[in-house]
Amino acid sequence: MKGLSAKRAPSNAHKGLARTGIFDLVVCEMSTLAKKIFLYDTTLRDGTQGEEINFTANDKLRIAQRLMDFGMDCVEGGWPGSNPRDMEFFELLSQSGLPLERVCAFGSTRRARATCETDESIQALVRANVPNLTVVGKSWDLHVTKGLGISLEENVELIFDTIRYLKTRVERVFFDAEHFFDGYIADPSYALKVLEAAKSAGAHCLVLCETNGGRMPNEVERIVKEVKAALEGAELGIHCHNDSETGVANSLMAVLAGANHVQGTINGYGERCGNANLCSIIPNLQLKLGFHCVEAENLKQLQNLSGFVAELGNIPLNNRQPYTGRSAFAHKGGIHVSAVLKDSLTYEHISPELVGNRQRVLVSDLSGRSNLTYKASEFGLNLEVKDERITRVLERLKVLENRGFEYEGAEASFEILMRKAMGQMPAFFELLSYSVMDAKRVQNEKPFSEATVMLAVGGEVEHTAAAGNGPVNALDNALRKALLRFFPVLGEMQLVDYKVRILSSKDGTQALTRVLICSRNKKAQTWGTVGVATNIIDASYQALVDAIEFMLLKEQLAKA
Repeated sequence: MKGLSAKRAPSNAHKGLARTGIFDLVVCEMSTLAKKIFLYDTTLRDGTQGEEINFTANDKLRIAQRLMDFGMDCVEGGWPGSNPRDMEFFELLSQSGLPLERVCAFGSTRRARATCETDESIQALVRANVPNLTVVGKSWDLHVTKGLGISLEENVELIFDTIRYLKTRVERVFFDAEHFFDGYIADPSYALKVLEAAKSAGAHCLVLCETNGGRMPNEVERIVKEVKAALEGAELGIHCHNDSETGVANSLMAVLAGANHVQGTINGYGERCGNANLCSIIPNLQLKLGFHCVEAENLKQLQNLSGFVAELGNIPLNNRQPYTGRSAFAHKGGIHVSAVLKDSLTYEHISPELVGNRQRVLVSDLSGRSNLTYKASEFGLNLEVKDERITRVLERLKVLENRGFEYEGAEASFEILMRKAMGQMPAFFELLSYSVMDAKRVQNEKPFSEATVMLAVGGEVEHTAAAGNGPVNALDNALRKALLRFFPVLGEMQLVDYKVRILSSKDGTQALTRVLICSRNKKAQTWGTVGVATNIIDASYQALVDAIEFMLLKEQLAKA
C-alpha cells in the first residue's frame, strides 16, 4: 500500500469486510502509511458565530479537552481582546493543565495607523500566552480598497509586519487569507502577492479561505493547484464556508490538490450557513481517500464528540447528518432491511462502528418481516422470519399506524407491542380507573390540576391522588405515587421530554393527537413511548403507562 497518500483509496477497499473486523485493520494500516492531514478546529471561534450558538468559557474549556482527546492537532480557542468570554477562556486555559502547544488564538493584522507595539488587538494576542497564533488578512483587492480604505501596498505591509512581529514571540503563526478564492479570481497576481508577503514574514501555513462559501469544487481544486505551483515549498491550508452546500466538497478537493492543513467546525457550526463540517471531512479523508487524520480508535469517538458539542451548545443534533447523525445508518424499507441483514454493504457505505455510530432498523407500516425479525433480535427475542407471530405483529402494527401511532421515536412502546403479541409481556398492574381535574379558581392565578387513579397490583387495589403542574404532570405523579409502594425502582425514573403533535388539524379541538414521551433512569438510559387519542390526556396516559411498564420490564429482565 506504499504511496497511498498521493492517491484516493480504492472505492471498493472495504468490500466484504465491513463487519468482520478486517476492515478496521485495513483502515488502521492505511492511516499509518498515508499522508498526515493537520486538523485545525475552529468550533470555539468561528463556530460560535453561528446563530443560536453560545458557549460559556467553561463550555469552551470542556470542548477543547474533548477535541484534543479526539486528536485535533490544533484547537482555535477564540479572539482574545474581542470579547470578555474569550478573554476568560484564555485565562482559564492557563490554569487548566491542557497542552498549550495544541491551542491557537485568533486575531487580525495591525490597524493601518498603528504599530504592532501600540495596537491593542496585537498585544492581546501576545497576552493570550499560547504558542500558536492565527492572523487573518485581506487578499481580495475589493476588501482592501473599499473595506479597509487603504492602498493595496499598505495592506501587504500590514500582513508582513504583523506576522514578522508575532513570529519573534510565538512558535507558529498561521495566516488566514480571507476571501482568497474570490480575490484570486478578481486579481490573481495581487492575491499571490499577499501570500508571498505572509510566507516571507515567516508564516507557518498559508490558509486559503473560501469565506463567502460560493465557489465550486472544480474552482477550488484548480486554484489550489495553481497556488501550490506558484509558491513552491509553501504549506497550504483550506478554510471553507458552506453557503453553497459545498464546504465539505471544497475542503476535500483542496486536499487532493495539495493542501495538508484543514480547518472546520464540529457539526458544521458557523456564521450564515455554517463552516465546513469536520464530522464529514475527517471520515471522508481517512476512510474514503486514504489520508491519515486521527487514530482509528479515536475516529470511533466521532459521534460522541458530535453529540457532546451539540449538547453543550443546546442545539439539537441533525439526525440526518452524514456519519454521526442518528439516521445515518437507519433503514426502514423492508427490501432494504432484508438486504442489510444479508450483507450490510448493500445499503451502507461504511461500517457505522468506524465512526462510533450504529445500524438501526425502523418500524412502520412499510416494514416487512425482515424489519421485525431484526427488531426482535435487538430485544432478545427469538423469532424466525416465517414465524406466524410475525404476521400478527405486522397486522397489529399496520392497524395502529393507520390510527396515528408512530414507533420510529418510540421503540420502547414497540418492544412492548411485540412482547404482548408473543405473550412475553408481564402484567405489572391493571388500571381500574383514572380521573383528571383541571380548574381555574381565580382569574389571575394558575389553574389547579389534580389526578386520581385506582389500580390493582397482584390483587391489591391502590387508590390515590396527586397534584401537578398541569393535568399530564398530575396524572404522571398520581400513577407513580400509586405504584411506588409496589415498585420502588420507579423513584429513579424521570420524564425528560414531552411532545404533542396534532395529526388532523382540520378537525380543530376534536383532532387526533399523538404524544411522545422520553424517559430516563439513573443510569442515564433513555427510552421513548407513544400514545394516540382524540383526548390528549388519554394519549398521554398511554405513553406514560408504556414508559412505566418498560422500566419495570427492563428491571425484571436485569434480575433474571
